[in-house]
Amino acid sequence: MHSFGYRANALLTFGLTILALMCAMASISDNLNHPSPTAQVQVLNINWFQKQPNGNDEASMTLNISADLQSLFTWNTKQVFVFLAAEYETTKNSWNQISLWDGIIPSKEHAKFWIHTSNKYRFIDQGTNLRGKEFNLTLHWHVMPKTGKMFANKLIMSGYRLPEEYR
Repeated sequence: MHSFGYRANALLTFGLTILALMCAMASISDNLNHPSPTAQVQVLNINWFQKQPNGNDEASMTLNISADLQSLFTWNTKQVFVFLAAEYETTKNSWNQISLWDGIIPSKEHAKFWIHTSNKYRFIDQGTNLRGKEFNLTLHWHVMPKTGKMFANKLIMSGYRLPEEYR
């Protein structure tokens, strides 16, 4: 006969092995999901575009953000972190990224949304590099699963330009 401690150890080891196997299967099943999110961003208005006293450019915009991110949700999705960034090049930096808006989507029911907002975070560049600058608006998302690895992707929307003159 085996002792109580030996039997408890065997039962605990078996239970943890089954739990680990179920977590691995959950993570693998997420790889079978091929999401197809859609998004559209409109810059309705440049509220103001100015040169700050310290010499940096700053812009404020009114945006319409509409997105359908429901395909990102599976039974293993806990939440999705999403943010909108302005991305552009300057002579000083080959890639600049400024977060303009962000949010956490807790469920599939909230993953289809339309938001009318001004940029939540300041759109500032070091120097006077924003005048007449072309930029992309990129919607990034990070899917946070209940178990397994987190993954991220983005949708790039190009064709935006800031004014040549300060307002």
